Amino acid sequence: MDRTPYIETFDNGPGGWCAWGTGSHLPELKNGAFITRSPWRVDPNHCAPGAGYLHLLAYLYTHAAHYTDEIAAEVGVNRFLAEGKDRNLTNARMTVRLRGNVDLKGAQLTLWVQADVGDTRPNFALTGQSLTVTRDWSEQTLLLSDDPAQWTCVGGRHDKQELYGYGDIRDALKDVNCDLILVMFPLTVVPIGIPMDRKDRLRTHRDYEPDYTYLPEGVVEFDTIQIEYPE
Repeated sequence: MDRTPYIETFDNGPGGWCAWGTGSHLPELKNGAFITRSPWRVDPNHCAPGAGYLHLLAYLYTHAAHYTDEIAAEVGVNRFLAEGKDRNLTNARMTVRLRGNVDLKGAQLTLWVQADVGDTRPNFALTGQSLTVTRDWSEQTLLLSDDPAQWTCVGGRHDKQELYGYGDIRDALKDVNCDLILVMFPLTVVPIGIPMDRKDRLRTHRDYEPDYTYLPEGVVEFDTIQIEYPE
């Protein structure tokens, strides 16, 4: 496995980075930047009894089994896979060059890791670190520490607990075999048209719409995403 730095500049397309909830995996690209705008769809897969709802802004499959021909036809070459990058990301550093104008409404912009570990697929949010969306371009670095205190294992909603079980971030980081996601998490979800105590049993955008006045709004641009492996 290649442990030289992974660098995506978006100058030659999305490089395998996908958009979610837009009806297409293909993101908006302009002047070599991956652009994501509100309103973002709300992912309910990890709501109570899991840790909460999230917005997926950009995601990268790290295992070829998940990068289907259909996705590749839209998004092109996944350079992480094409270059054979090592999926062992323990103590790797992810540096993101970004800018934007966003009201996070109490959420954090941070990293999400998903990996199959044993017979379940634990999901982890890097709640100990976050990215700040600045008006001008800035470079910020997240450390993918294997310290469990830096991460929240988010679990799954009532009907997804078998799929999204709990695990140890140390095991997940040794082989990140699903994807890396830049997310806004956690979200304050207030349903429209149903009682509050029903929202976690139902699904956003299928059974009800969330009140977007409580959710993040704005625009975020990612210019470069780099992963450096520890020596």
